[in-house]
Amino acid sequence: MDKEEIRGLLERYRQGGATLEESVEALAKLPYENIGFAQIDHHRELRQGFPEVIYAEGKTKEQTKAIFLRLLSESAKSVMATRISAEAAAFVREDAPEAVYDETARILYVRRETEAVDESRRILVLTAGTSDIPVAREAALTADLMGNAVDTCFDVGVAGIHRLFAHEGEIRRANVAIVVAGMEGALASVVGGMTARPVIAVPTGVGYGASFHGLSALLAMLNSCAAGVAVMNIDNGYGAGVLASKINHMR
Repeated sequence: MDKEEIRGLLERYRQGGATLEESVEALAKLPYENIGFAQIDHHRELRQGFPEVIYAEGKTKEQTKAIFLRLLSESAKSVMATRISAEAAAFVREDAPEAVYDETARILYVRRETEAVDESRRILVLTAGTSDIPVAREAALTADLMGNAVDTCFDVGVAGIHRLFAHEGEIRRANVAIVVAGMEGALASVVGGMTARPVIAVPTGVGYGASFHGLSALLAMLNSCAAGVAVMNIDNGYGAGVLASKINHMR
């Protein structure tokens, strides 16, 4: 339920179209809904502008389905489940056939367009290598579902830096850049030195033994000499997409 729906509910009550009990019941579910194994935060859409997003990893497919269906019923905007397996996504889609599964991003979603996207304020998602694409796709799809114009530029790491320079115009035009990189994570510093806009760096677990499953890239990005680079946790494409969306919607 968003603000317009609340206004509509109160107006119906004022005009006699809804009883006091019906109105109280609807408003009572705004803060959260206790379904035993989860307390669904229906109020998040009002506070933050987007519904609660399900982190499916670690949940049973039955738990994920139950939460997804309740959010689908109560939310006005797009509904998402991240880090969900193909098996669990297929199970949820039995009762939500309109849901779409992106296997690369591991996101199950129902898209609901609620407002116009500002095409002039674009988010650009770049990866150092092809192996970084799953995390980048998670970031890009998250930002897209949150109402942003999103572009992608894959496999432009520093090992062949001329590939990156071929996209200099796109980098400079982007309102926010998300840089996804494993190995030594150097791409974030290079992009950070090419644009005056915010850069969100996402280290990935891609790399050989001394990369320590993304720790080397994380530390390199935290120590970037380029100013204005924010760093997410390892493989946290979703968090990068959310932050980029918030920055992009600021006026």
